[in-house]
Amino acid sequence: MKAFEKNIRKVEPYVPGEQPQRKVIKLNTNENPYAPAPGVTKALEEMDTDRLRLYPDPTAAPLVNALADFYHVNPDQVFVGVGSDDVLSMCFLTFFNSEKPIFFPDITYSFYKVWADLYRIPYECQKLDENFKIVKEDYYKENGGVIFPNPNAPTGLYEDLADVEDIIAHNQDVIVIVDEAYVDFAGRSALELIDKYENLIIVQTFSKARSMAGMRIGYAISNPTLIKYLNDAKYSFNSYTMNQTSIVCGVEAVKDREYFENGVRKIVETREWAKEELTKLGFTYLDSGSNFIFAKHPEYDAKELFEALKAHDIYVRFWGSERIEQYMRITIGTREEMEQLFAFLKEYMWRGSEQLQKKKQVNDTSTCFLNNIFYQCQSIISGNQSFTITFS
Repeated sequence: MKAFEKNIRKVEPYVPGEQPQRKVIKLNTNENPYAPAPGVTKALEEMDTDRLRLYPDPTAAPLVNALADFYHVNPDQVFVGVGSDDVLSMCFLTFFNSEKPIFFPDITYSFYKVWADLYRIPYECQKLDENFKIVKEDYYKENGGVIFPNPNAPTGLYEDLADVEDIIAHNQDVIVIVDEAYVDFAGRSALELIDKYENLIIVQTFSKARSMAGMRIGYAISNPTLIKYLNDAKYSFNSYTMNQTSIVCGVEAVKDREYFENGVRKIVETREWAKEELTKLGFTYLDSGSNFIFAKHPEYDAKELFEALKAHDIYVRFWGSERIEQYMRITIGTREEMEQLFAFLKEYMWRGSEQLQKKKQVNDTSTCFLNNIFYQCQSIISGNQSFTITFS
């Protein structure tokens, strides 16, 4: 090892889902299958490119104001960043500076461990129960902060708001972050609790329900004091985190509430239909409240299914990690994409069933042949007869 290497910060990096650069059925990274709001397209078409030679507004005020209006909060309660990953990373840097460990679930968004390692934050993973639900009592212990997604990823399970509040209420001496990337597909948001708990931060994204994963926009909503701390850290890191195009397009996406709600409704409807189709094929799955389903099959190996799907240009997500070795995560695509997924699975399973049947027939023939030899041997022994067996 070179002398300087001991002073290099080494981190095990986060591994994102594959992004194939050709046309496939892409159900592996929880992107929205529908286009962004029409206003986004119009804004791009009409954008004055001369503005791109200038630095963007460091406060991203138009986007901050649009989000404040949408969620009925004040602008000083909103922080924006380059995707929710940027926002969460800034939260780790800003708020988790205790020598005590932060808490998050053992099966959850794997970036949490990466940020903790990157910023040298001690952490403890709290084990989900046998049904992959958060055990809220595990978060009552002394800690340096709490973060968890709701719905969780990759399980997709939504925790009732009462249980979320219970965790917040038991941790009022530390910051609690609820990562709500998928909440629009589930139930009530913890945003209802912002005015009640001064230690609470809600983080959401444009990548899922708003169809803008490629634009990279995320945001946090909290009280003005915590938002100021976040901005202070951001301006000490990079004053211009939001580019001009993202600000303009983000505003247009927020303005069209009807398009947003219709898109969510379509995905939820497809998700519930997909659950029924999975049941017909013999899959079991967790009752997802997100835009994906975490599923396994009792008779088919998850890795083999994953590889078979990929070989036919259908991409889903597989980890093979402890406790979830046999699960695949399937993003909800369009109805047509999901129908193609199920058509392949039906054909694959039919072929597998046919092969099993042929194997059974061979085994039955072999058993019959051996039984015949056995009975003939018994006859020879009892009657002192001889016989010849011919193998072909």
